[in-house]
Amino acid sequence: MASVMTATAGNFLQDVDITWGGPRAKILDGGRHLSLSLDKDSGSGFQSKQEFLFGRFDVQMKLVPGNSAGTVTTFYLSSQGGSHDEIDFEFLGNSSGDPYTLHTNVYSQGKGNREQQFHLWFDPTKGFHTYSIDWSPESIKFLVDNIPIRVFHNWENIGVSYPKSQPMRAYSSLWNADDWATRGGLVKTDWTQAPFTASYRNFNANGCVASSGSSSCGSKFSSTLQGGAQSGLDAKSRNRLRWVQSKFMIYNYCTDHKRFPQGIPAECRRPRFL
Repeated sequence: MASVMTATAGNFLQDVDITWGGPRAKILDGGRHLSLSLDKDSGSGFQSKQEFLFGRFDVQMKLVPGNSAGTVTTFYLSSQGGSHDEIDFEFLGNSSGDPYTLHTNVYSQGKGNREQQFHLWFDPTKGFHTYSIDWSPESIKFLVDNIPIRVFHNWENIGVSYPKSQPMRAYSSLWNADDWATRGGLVKTDWTQAPFTASYRNFNANGCVASSGSSSCGSKFSSTLQGGAQSGLDAKSRNRLRWVQSKFMIYNYCTDHKRFPQGIPAECRRPRFL
């Protein structure tokens, strides 16, 4: 099956389709900027025009300011179907003055339950920051302003499923989730503050486009993107990862022994900082 390495143009008009929300999603400035809005009737979202099997995906976002409780802003990769793969950034809003919660998860063959959550070391509503997913056959890296906050390694050799065969699109959305997003659903969305708006710029996808289904993207990606996602973290990046996880991680499924009374998942018993 055919595959080709490609990099998007950084222009929303060329790179994405508005998928829902109608006029609540706006492409601005000739494709240089995009905004998503949420009101009581609907949220909004977009998706990449192309599907990718491995790659580096970056977007700069400025999140909903003020009282964003009940709202969720997302940037994620996903395939289709019940046994889908998915790699998630979800930004859970909060009451004015309280920090956002950055929720991450990895699904493989329809199974997730691999959540890690963080607070950020800056106010994500004051300016644009870069959020990146670096997906290779060997690992998935989540990065904020090019600082790694999480690495999920491929541990298929010990029976842990890993997303590697289903092409995925990049998606983003802004929607109401006040039944669970803020303090477990205790804090509801204040619709007097609507519309809620998140802003985007500089979406880039540098990856392998598969013409249909699985392809040669794995070998092509590893041999083409030298120093990219397939590489392990260098010493500076490992130190930054340790710093984020020691100072800003607020939930880690690997340490939730009440949730896994029969024992934590197998990947949690492997080294975290490779």
